[in-house]
Amino acid sequence: MNAAGPGRRADSRRNRQRLLDAAEEVIERDGAQASLEEIARRAGVGSATLHRHFPSRQALLNAVFHEGVERLCRRARELADGLAPRDALAVWLEELTTYTTTTRGLAMTLMSGPGGAIAVEDSCHGLIHDAAARLVTDAEKAEVLRAEVAPHELIALANAISLASEGDPGSARRLLALALGGVLKSPPAKV
Repeated sequence: MNAAGPGRRADSRRNRQRLLDAAEEVIERDGAQASLEEIARRAGVGSATLHRHFPSRQALLNAVFHEGVERLCRRARELADGLAPRDALAVWLEELTTYTTTTRGLAMTLMSGPGGAIAVEDSCHGLIHDAAARLVTDAEKAEVLRAEVAPHELIALANAISLASEGDPGSARRLLALALGGVLKSPPAKV
């Protein structure tokens, strides 16, 4: 009986990885609303196996995008530690917008939140919110951001731009620059 346990765990890990690999391919092509049945079929498993590993679409999306989102969050910390608050926020929002523009399905995932099956703090949505919150707090303290701007609003703005510019990072950067003109205070004039 003990021999079957580790075998099943290894098989379970392989199935989970096959599901993630298939999901990445299908989501890249079809976005966040990709067919779960097709993902299971491509992975060579049944839909019950998919749902055993990922109890909801949101849980699957979170797993697919988690590594990239963690990189964005590390980048937010690096920028906060290395740049002036205004620049750190602007650069990170541009990187977030560019990444979500070119990573099909991520903007929709971030807009819909964690979805109950995932702890908020472990979800892509929660991680991005925490990264944005630090940058927003720093920018507010430095008085370079309008006081009424909240982190979730900037994330929604970045996501909306990403959805409007899907696949076109240049357009996304231009739209973000226009939008930031409305939320960041002008830098002091040089004399």
